[in-house]
Amino acid sequence: MSRLTVDLNCDMGESFGAYAIGQDEALLDLVTSANIACGLHAGDPQVMQKTVKMALLKNVAIGAHPGLPDLAGFGRREIKISPDEAYALVVYQIGALWGFIQAEGGTLHHVKPHGALYNMAAVNATLAEAIAEAVYKVNPNLILYGLAQSELIKAGDKLGLKTAHEVFADRSYRPDGTLTPRQHPQAHITNPEVAAQQVLNMVQTGKVQTTDQQEITLITDTICIHGDGPLAVTFAKRIKEVLLQAGVVLKAI
Repeated sequence: MSRLTVDLNCDMGESFGAYAIGQDEALLDLVTSANIACGLHAGDPQVMQKTVKMALLKNVAIGAHPGLPDLAGFGRREIKISPDEAYALVVYQIGALWGFIQAEGGTLHHVKPHGALYNMAAVNATLAEAIAEAVYKVNPNLILYGLAQSELIKAGDKLGLKTAHEVFADRSYRPDGTLTPRQHPQAHITNPEVAAQQVLNMVQTGKVQTTDQQEITLITDTICIHGDGPLAVTFAKRIKEVLLQAGVVLKAI
């Protein structure tokens, strides 16, 4: 019987200027892939360079994490953009991170949109297609990370990109498979044990319980931990422990 294999990813490189966000170095010891901010929702050139270097040193797969141009809102506020704008934003940000990766002798592994851009693309087919096309045009060998079974995954599959269905350790779900909006009181999972059990259940059974106590099916290729959370390292350690104890192999896609 084959063993279950899953990727554990983390959003990082989100510090900028005088503002330090997240514990990237500690998290890179725990995850198998990293989504590095590209300077629009967070990050700056020096932070991008430093994070790329750390990820390569620790043999963690590197992904571009393009977001909306909203530094003050951390890319988590919806901005109405056209498909053409989304395409250009994604190409621009992939290119910025790719330059640093090339300079350090590494390889870009995947692309995962950030925040509001990610959630918009999960349900808006036209926007999803523009983002998938941007990834494909830059490099058709890149892996597109998106919300499990979302419009973004469908768009990537349609173009022939390799896609990764992503689930979340620290967020709750609605019955349609989308994430509960952040302003909702039940949106965030703050207990690492609860998060670890949610992850283990998704990996082993392909199911998750929603906020209204329904059980829905989700494909689980990669698990996200938000690097900006105050307990991100604690969450990552516990989730990794629980998965390894269950015999799950942690490996980049």
